[in-house]
Amino acid sequence: MKAVFIAFDQAHLEMIQSILDHHNCRGFSYWENIQGRGSVKGEPHYGSHAWPSMNSAILTMVEDRQVDGLLKLLNNLDKQKEALGLRAFVWNIEQSK
Repeated sequence: MKAVFIAFDQAHLEMIQSILDHHNCRGFSYWENIQGRGSVKGEPHYGSHAWPSMNSAILTMVEDRQVDGLLKLLNNLDKQKEALGLRAFVWNIEQSK
């Protein structure tokens, strides 16, 4: 099992939820109004007058076999609107109850 953490511009929310549905990722936790800045070329998302955009984040646990397809669709979404920003990170889950 893997944990997938997705940080993204709030404008991506509905598409990301659709991608999760497409991959049968039923369970997730969602945080809105997350501040941050991309590590490569992303603009700040601070919710301020100068940088009004905000991020959100989703954490979902998926089966190992789901990861590649999920990351491919998320990467495609990011490429469609690179200026918005979207990053996904994957961790191993050692145990779950």
